[in-house]
Amino acid sequence: MTEGPGAVDGHGMLPVVKILVNAGLIFAVSEIAKSHNKAAALVAALPWVTTLVMIWMFVEKAEPAKIADHAYYTFWYVLPTLPMFLLIPFLIHRGTPFPLALAAGAVLTAALFWLTVIVLRKFGVDLAPDL
Repeated sequence: MTEGPGAVDGHGMLPVVKILVNAGLIFAVSEIAKSHNKAAALVAALPWVTTLVMIWMFVEKAEPAKIADHAYYTFWYVLPTLPMFLLIPFLIHRGTPFPLALAAGAVLTAALFWLTVIVLRKFGVDLAPDL
């Protein structure tokens, strides 16, 4: 039996499974949104990506502390993204074209992320990514 990075049952299928599950989730939400926008928003708002990442980390035998850290940092990273979901509809309802509203949301998120990193550092939480 051949073992290697990402191997599942020796066949190396984990990367394919990960791609299919993750892509399937995005596809499902976009399809639901065509006829049930609130339901799609609810499904999209659930922490699917983080949950799936933690599952993949577990399957790939990551240290429990690393999985816990992933959840912890995700909590802090989500906070500065939330205002974007108010700014974009606000701008669109006032006639701003979607690409500009999206860009404004991205700029706001980047600024709030930077501010969050600075503020939380004073409380002993280091969010600066290790690049």
